[in-house]
Amino acid sequence: GTKNASGRLSNINGYFGNQLIKILMPPEAKQMESTLRALGFGNQVDQAILSMNRAAEDAAAKAVPIFVNAITSMSIQDGISIVRGGQGAATNFLKNRTTQSLTDAFRPVIQNSLGKVNATRYWTDIFTIYNRLPTVRNKINPDLTAYVTERALNGLFVTIAEEENKIRLDPAARVSDLLRKVFGGK
Repeated sequence: GTKNASGRLSNINGYFGNQLIKILMPPEAKQMESTLRALGFGNQVDQAILSMNRAAEDAAAKAVPIFVNAITSMSIQDGISIVRGGQGAATNFLKNRTTQSLTDAFRPVIQNSLGKVNATRYWTDIFTIYNRLPTVRNKINPDLTAYVTERALNGLFVTIAEEENKIRLDPAARVSDLLRKVFGGK
């Protein structure tokens, strides 16, 4: 399931084409986004959104070895807890065991990808200026890489949860002998 999720997300439009996990401007930037669109800068906003999603797609391939390591190092008790834990148990296990490693692996890839189009510099400049305005109460984090990394990981775990639920609920999704053996009796 982790391999399927990571593979799907690392393709072009893996994030951008999935409305459930597509990375958009942060909620606190909606007012600024609306203002920019109203002033005729909609194309630039769209390009910024596309670049954030492309960066996440670039990073998604880094997830597989991290998940493999977590899975191969799990204890028998971990496995029993996952099988008995019901929907979301495997996803939660992976989230708890891999979030820091995934963040460490995704962040430089996302930073590099965003840097290719100067997105990080523009974002930092715009939001630093915006945050200095005396009328701004809710400051926006100018760290674009951190924001995209957090959203990319969120989308990854949403997609893994979908895969986990398919395996638990659909016998046809149990594509290995091990999965059929473990979940076949349920």
